[in-house]
Amino acid sequence: MVQSKVNDLKMGERGAILSIFAYIFLSVLKLVIADMTNSAALKADGMNNATDIVASIAVLIGLRFSQKPADKNHPYGHWKAETIAAMVASFIMMAVGLQVLFEAVTSVFAEKQESPDMTAALTAVFSAGIMYLVYRYNRNLGRKINSQAVTAAAKDNLSDAWVSIGASIGIIGSQFGLPWLDPLTAVVVGLLICKTAWGIFREASLDLTDGYDEEKLVLYKESILGISGVKGIKDIRARRYGSNSVVDVVILVNSTLGIQAAHQISDCVEEVLIKEHQIFDVHVHVEPN
Repeated sequence: MVQSKVNDLKMGERGAILSIFAYIFLSVLKLVIADMTNSAALKADGMNNATDIVASIAVLIGLRFSQKPADKNHPYGHWKAETIAAMVASFIMMAVGLQVLFEAVTSVFAEKQESPDMTAALTAVFSAGIMYLVYRYNRNLGRKINSQAVTAAAKDNLSDAWVSIGASIGIIGSQFGLPWLDPLTAVVVGLLICKTAWGIFREASLDLTDGYDEEKLVLYKESILGISGVKGIKDIRARRYGSNSVVDVVILVNSTLGIQAAHQISDCVEEVLIKEHQIFDVHVHVEPN
């Protein structure tokens, strides 16, 4: 089980590395084209991608660090490093979103109006397409390996695609005498980025404070109560270590059962939770009833 999870994290590294190379390529392309076409919107988009390189590196470090085996100071392993990486990514996304909003609001009061060359708009559209493909890859990979960090990276990829779309709309709008499209789309894009960042932060902070989805606990209870020999559940708790769930449950069994029979029921509970709900580790305590 542990080796399987480690292999999943190694697969997750591919998504982070793909994001890093995509951001390096697109940030350089946008900054060069922005300088050639005098496009402030494309330049801001390129700077956004430059900051995303840092977020992707944080995700990569988190994925690699979480693969370290348990040691004296971390008896439960280093799985939560992946959650910390997702939280770091959310901080960077929020900073970018607030920056986009700030620049959008200040541009409303700017008297200077420029009409960049359409090459800038085409570059932005091309970049949006690239980031959407990277998003699809990371989204599917994140679902496959159930990785918080890779899923956070995918959401960041999608938000960057929206930023590029917003930049292209603003640039094209300036060609048709609609300069207000630029700040309007920037505001919408900025709000989308902040919303995505908040969602990632909320999920990561829930896991780091040992919170857990109550609906999943209900499903676990239903599966356990369906096992022959289980008369009831006295208590059930769960927490997450990175993408791994750990469940602690106290079950009630017939008081006349012997130790061996009770132990077999306990094994059945572990097997059902691991196979049906992909629980990483299960701790079962048996009490007579």
